[in-house]
Amino acid sequence: MTVTADARTELDRTRFFINGEWVEPRGTETHDALEAATGESLGTAALGTDADIDAAVHAAREALENGPWSRTTAAERAEVMIRFAEALEARSESTSRLVSQENGMPITLSSAFNGAAPAGLLRMYADVISHTELETVRPSAQGSTIVRREPVGVVGAITPWNYPQALAMFKLAPALAAGCTMVLKPSPETALDTYVFADAAQEVGLPPGVLNIVLAGREAGASLVSHPGVDKVAFTGSTAAGRIIGAECGRLIRRCTLELGGKSASVFLSDGDIDTFLAAMPTSSFMNNAQTCTTASRILVARSRYDEVVEAVAQFSRDQVVGNPLEESTTLGPMASQTHLDRVMGYIDVGRNSSARLVTGGGRPADQDRGWFVEPTVFADVDNNDQLAREEVFGPVFAMIPFDSDSDALRIANDSNYGLGGSVYSADEERALGFARRVRTGTIGVNRYDIDLGAPFGGMKDSGIGRELGPEGINNYLEYKSIYAPADRLG
Repeated sequence: MTVTADARTELDRTRFFINGEWVEPRGTETHDALEAATGESLGTAALGTDADIDAAVHAAREALENGPWSRTTAAERAEVMIRFAEALEARSESTSRLVSQENGMPITLSSAFNGAAPAGLLRMYADVISHTELETVRPSAQGSTIVRREPVGVVGAITPWNYPQALAMFKLAPALAAGCTMVLKPSPETALDTYVFADAAQEVGLPPGVLNIVLAGREAGASLVSHPGVDKVAFTGSTAAGRIIGAECGRLIRRCTLELGGKSASVFLSDGDIDTFLAAMPTSSFMNNAQTCTTASRILVARSRYDEVVEAVAQFSRDQVVGNPLEESTTLGPMASQTHLDRVMGYIDVGRNSSARLVTGGGRPADQDRGWFVEPTVFADVDNNDQLAREEVFGPVFAMIPFDSDSDALRIANDSNYGLGGSVYSADEERALGFARRVRTGTIGVNRYDIDLGAPFGGMKDSGIGRELGPEGINNYLEYKSIYAPADRLG
């Protein structure tokens, strides 16, 4: 698709959203946003400096301490959040399309995660806070104790490029519901779409300083993590970056939640149904071009069914419609950037140079002469100790591993530094459930894998700390306070 100069001008984001206003950047660095399917320019975005982050944090701190938001009632916040949801819904079609251009996400998926999900999450947490008791009175030996749940304070939210709207709202919605103020630092790889939140916030009258947005790279992101005005950091991204952020938050005794990488396993037991397994692959392994932290890139198969499943996965991969993500028939779009394509191709080289067997894929699609496309690639006979089985690829490269028994499969599934997603397939539901309960992972599906926005989501081991989503997700943004009061408070 060719993007006109006028369209690029409309998409430019050369200012930051701070204290309810569009402000000029303190620095001069910019980022040229490119369309993943074509490599052509979409628009230009300013990149923030430490000074821009400092201004945004000060605005959030002022709004927290002297603004109305943290002192509004739950019902008042919920009302604003509902209007915020409506404003985002009115923009959902154009937002979904923009994200697909930015990161290659197929438009049908983008419509769900970047169009519908943000508004749905705002409504969900508006309902959660409306039904959350923020102050209770308990009897005590000396009188009574008022137990309050207050906003944790200023939140620094750092979000990735793969689901930019949804993953930002994983943090924004519960934080807003709790009465927090925020500085959101999105990823430069999706430089343009996050400011849609600012457009909607202005429209609905969100008080100045409650939501501040500064696009920036890693150095300015580090200044957000360590800024003395930040009370909590909410991060989604790589495990390597999460280690650095977690260490800094530990040094500062600062609250943090970390949703990090994964190397999830799909486990096909000896009595699994091949049609059920293949029906689940679009969400378990291929969702968002396999640029998903829960991607089941390790496929463990009972040896008695191994050849059959290897061929079925290979054929499923060959059948993917690789093309422009704006076409509804496309099931596999491009990688998000040239840099990321190079990373994925590097892992394909790793597989080629191992003892594994390349079954299908392994290169660039012959009919795509521009953009950052890669063939879905399947390696069989992978050893679980191989680099391809240990490290997160974040692209459609799959390692198929045979096992001899359920206990052997469980050992292999748990033999990973990660623990975020996974799935198990069996005709015997109780067998599958028993297996699922023993896998060390934060989420796992039985004969499917679909993330439930109403249930807690997060990882074990190197996949992170804390949980987002569900009613439990608001706990990240609330702090307990006990007020020791006279006995007559019991009423």
